[in-house]
Amino acid sequence: MANLFLVSVLSILGMALTSINAATTYTVGDTSGWDISSNLDTWANDKKFQVGDALVFQYSSSDSLCEVTKPNFDSCNTTNAINTYSNGNTTVPLTKPGARYFICGNKLYCFGGMKLQVNVEGDDQASPTGAPQTQPEASLPQPSSKSNNPAALVPSSSSSISGRDNSVFLAFLCFMSTVFWVV
Repeated sequence: MANLFLVSVLSILGMALTSINAATTYTVGDTSGWDISSNLDTWANDKKFQVGDALVFQYSSSDSLCEVTKPNFDSCNTTNAINTYSNGNTTVPLTKPGARYFICGNKLYCFGGMKLQVNVEGDDQASPTGAPQTQPEASLPQPSSKSNNPAALVPSSSSSISGRDNSVFLAFLCFMSTVFWVV
């Protein structure tokens, strides 16, 4: 009986720890991708970005993506960008807490709303073990045009992120039910 109890407790704790540290990969703009037609402000509103998550930007090979400072974000200025990407399929790992700013390299598109601010929440870990890593541009496939279907290439960001918030509570409930079941 004691062995069954110990196995149950270890299983529950393992599941809780796995779901607490689980990273989420978000496809920016969902099926529309990083595009002038996407409402990026609305897209980001219901998301809770955590250290260890990643943003996937999918865009036409004629567009580009720049990570910039707050002043350059506000003015759509690509001069002195922190990072510039143009491969059409860019993964940006969120490795530290704080605000991150992304704009389209085309200033007119940026003024038209093709820009994104995300606020990354920290969690006492500087860089989680499971954090996605940026891949070099040369190894990523080059899309031929915007007509590519981003939904077919990368899973949607609609995956459940609420498990991260409720996993400790669920682990506690499972633990208590095991205790009452054994007693």
